[in-house]
Amino acid sequence: MAVEGIRKEQKEERKSSVPSAIVRDMIAWMTADRLIGPKLQNGEIRKKLVEPAWKCPSCFHLTKVDLPDCTAELLSLAQNPNIARVILQLHGGGYIGAMRNAYRSFAGLYNEIGGGINVFTPDYRVAPENPYPAALEDALSAYEWLLQTGVSPGKIVIAGDSAGGGLAAALCLYLKDHGMQLPEGLILMSPWTDLTASGESYETNYTLDPLFGNTRESMIYNMDYVGEEDPENPYISPLFGSFEGFPPMLIQAGSIEMLLSDSVSLAKKAKEAGVKVRLSIYEGMFHVFQMGELMLPESRRAWEEAGKFLRVLDRIRNGGFSPQEEEELYN
Repeated sequence: MAVEGIRKEQKEERKSSVPSAIVRDMIAWMTADRLIGPKLQNGEIRKKLVEPAWKCPSCFHLTKVDLPDCTAELLSLAQNPNIARVILQLHGGGYIGAMRNAYRSFAGLYNEIGGGINVFTPDYRVAPENPYPAALEDALSAYEWLLQTGVSPGKIVIAGDSAGGGLAAALCLYLKDHGMQLPEGLILMSPWTDLTASGESYETNYTLDPLFGNTRESMIYNMDYVGEEDPENPYISPLFGSFEGFPPMLIQAGSIEMLLSDSVSLAKKAKEAGVKVRLSIYEGMFHVFQMGELMLPESRRAWEEAGKFLRVLDRIRNGGFSPQEEEELYN
């Protein structure tokens, strides 16, 4: 599906729920503020954010894990964890922001929609202190740690949002290129797959995006992670990679985010390579609107869709789909 075709549909209707519209307007108001706005858009606030220690709910057990160059957290149910699969979660933050409490909440949601499955989240190294390939190396270390603990690749789903979504796709490319077994599937929320910022939506959504719009000084134009490397390197911008043999993918994006093309072009290229892809564009929604978790209607639907995708993977593994059902799910 071409980007232009999707744009025509959006021009006809940009509806979103009232709560989501309020949040969207609040984000736009904050980014328009001359003092807070630039720091919010360029990631300075994210980098300097100081949070209270996360209090793990009693229903979970949180295990800290030391990887070669970073730490990670394994969230599991305190009783009767479901070991049918593991989510390897790669957090967002423009490759300049470390993990924060929101992703511990994300881990809890993945656990819930996955029927109690474990969630493994590395706090990978970030730029500018650690440019490419640090984040990819740490993501690979996390994947290898899961394998070393006895988890089979066919029971790992890699999930990520924004930079974490791009990193998830880059990790999968690396695994494929190096002859390693691929994961069961990918869940990508507003993935940042093109660090050249060459997609059509970087222009067409420039005035619409409440988070990154109306400026060229935001994180999406920051080259700290790229460093001296070529931004078209597929391990940096996975959109430029080859997707033959990739596992099924769920890609979600908001219709007004500047990174929309990153999702649309990725889905198109993967489908052309024969990959099973479900692309869901939520009307009137902004970058990583899933941060609304269960409080916003669209966020709630997105998480429900992710849960359905995990159940779909179960049926694919067990040969439970007819060709007609697969056509309906991935188109």
